Amino acid sequence: MGLDWGPVVMSVVLFILLTPGVLFQLPGKTRVVEFGGFQTSGAAIVIHTVLFFALITISLIALHVHIYVR
Repeated sequence: MGLDWGPVVMSVVLFILLTPGVLFQLPGKTRVVEFGGFQTSGAAIVIHTVLFFALITISLIALHVHIYVR
């Protein structure tokens, strides 16, 4: 077997998707959800961090996402 790249790939993808203000921000400055605002707040950082932790935990522990490379 080769190296397991599953955690690395999942972390990078989720980091890109869940960076506050890039694709969406929860909570937004004026609305609950804002898309593409490129601004962030402390509350948005905390919520996106919790979402990242929950999704990475579910994908790696519960779903056993593994990507093996030789």
